[in-house]
Amino acid sequence: MNILIENGLDEQIPEPYFKVIEDAVHQSVEAMAFPEDYEVSVTLVSKEEIRQINSEYRNKDAVTDVLSFPLLDYDKPGDFENIHHTATYTNHEVPCIMLGDIVICYERAIEQAEDYGHSIERELSFLTVHSMLHLFGYDHMNPEDDEVMTGLQRDILDGMGMTR
Repeated sequence: MNILIENGLDEQIPEPYFKVIEDAVHQSVEAMAFPEDYEVSVTLVSKEEIRQINSEYRNKDAVTDVLSFPLLDYDKPGDFENIHHTATYTNHEVPCIMLGDIVICYERAIEQAEDYGHSIERELSFLTVHSMLHLFGYDHMNPEDDEVMTGLQRDILDGMGMTR
């Protein structure tokens, strides 16, 4: 496995936050039983940067908390038997599947942690787990899918000890 975490901000981010993000990626992969070696890219950005990315890729000129860019297609969410590889990363000793990219708005994570009354670590974990589920094909566009995704998020976060 390979987790690339990049600070795209001009400010320093506390080192423990990188570990929290890494743990959330690992826990998500483990909980979903992804069967192959993998790579995930996570970038922490400003409000302005995520607004620009959101505008460019989703035609939504607004700040958001997290964006997910999956690189695999699934017949159904979390079904790894028939994944369709659109990208394989083989530049390592062990070839691994590139799951996709996650972009987190660091400023929004801090604001939301305060708004929800929990730690920044919990918010970063939530945003990472939420995005990882998108990389595994899950979505929340209708009530049934939202219920499934919310349950998986809760289970993964509870397993990490990141309860509300």
